[in-house]
Amino acid sequence: MNARQPVSQAGRGAAYNVDGMSLDDYKVVLYRNQPDGWVAEVPAIQGCYALMPTREEALAELVSVFEMIAAEYREKGQPLPADSTAIVNA
Repeated sequence: MNARQPVSQAGRGAAYNVDGMSLDDYKVVLYRNQPDGWVAEVPAIQGCYALMPTREEALAELVSVFEMIAAEYREKGQPLPADSTAIVNA
């Protein structure tokens, strides 16, 4: 599968930012990156992605990446960007 697809919200992390936003407030896109594995990303947040061998590992790593980025925004006292991602075709 080469197409990007939205992923359900279930099982995602609950790291909150100063504005109360968590990973559950964002659309996550999961797609195959052949031959290297799977990419899970939050398009609304620059640099918020994970490349891992399996879908499950990519999603789990994305939680950690999101938490790290959310912590950086918290330390700066800045809100995370709003999610303006639109899923056009899934």
